[in-house]
Amino acid sequence: MKSKLEDEIDALFTLPLTEFTSVRNTLTARLKKEKRTDEAERVKLLTKPPVSAWAVNQLYWNHRDEFEQLIATGKRFHSAQASRSAAKAANMRDSLEARRQALVGLSELATELLQDAGHNPSQDTLHRITTTLEALSAYALLPDGPTPGRLTQDVDPPSFELLASLISGGATSAPVEPSARPRSVTKSKTATADVRQIRQAKIAEAKLLLQEAKKSLADARARAQSSEATQKKANADAKETEKQKRAAEERLQRASAVSEAAGRRAQIANEEAAEAAQAVEDGKRAVDAATKELESLLQS
Repeated sequence: MKSKLEDEIDALFTLPLTEFTSVRNTLTARLKKEKRTDEAERVKLLTKPPVSAWAVNQLYWNHRDEFEQLIATGKRFHSAQASRSAAKAANMRDSLEARRQALVGLSELATELLQDAGHNPSQDTLHRITTTLEALSAYALLPDGPTPGRLTQDVDPPSFELLASLISGGATSAPVEPSARPRSVTKSKTATADVRQIRQAKIAEAKLLLQEAKKSLADARARAQSSEATQKKANADAKETEKQKRAAEERLQRASAVSEAAGRRAQIANEEAAEAAQAVEDGKRAVDAATKELESLLQS
């Protein structure tokens, strides 16, 4: 049964990346206050993962079924490597194809997780995520491999020697049929057969990995072409929008100039109308004065 501290450490790795350091420091301080010095030091040493490792952790915590499916493909692949059956190559191909599909699905989920968290995943980030997922799949048979869900850094695939030891471990586990030949000769021939089988398995694996790499490269090129086309369209739309914006600004400037000119003309017309109205009033007063003067003269 997991301790409360283990649950708290798990919870730490499920947090948004921006909260990791502050929550870790708070947990460390609390453990120190509770005189749990060793546990506090352990938590203090937990480093903030890069965004790529953080994304892989979130896949483990939030998409466990898909994550476990990838791990299962790794186990099936190593099982197929260790097999001596005639269907070995076909099983290896099927396992690699299943792993490739699982990686594609997890990569898409990682992109969504990063975008939802406010990150803009670059091609390099997605590549490091895929590499780490492949490594975790390869480490599936090792008891001391990286701990899923608690990664503090990206994970590189195991060395070729380590993979070979896994293959040889599986290849030599089957019992050897007794022979009438001397034991030393039998051992020598068995060892030679095992070495030959390991070499053949390595060659078969290399061929399958090459096929997978070519398929992944083709997929990457297709995605790159699609992204390039989308980018070109976005750039063209941006240029057209900028062109329309400039045209609208020019029209606005012309309209503003026309409006200002019309305003000035209206002001002049208003001033002239006011002057004319004043002249009419002055004319009326002059007519009234002249009329009164004429009437006065006629009466006298």
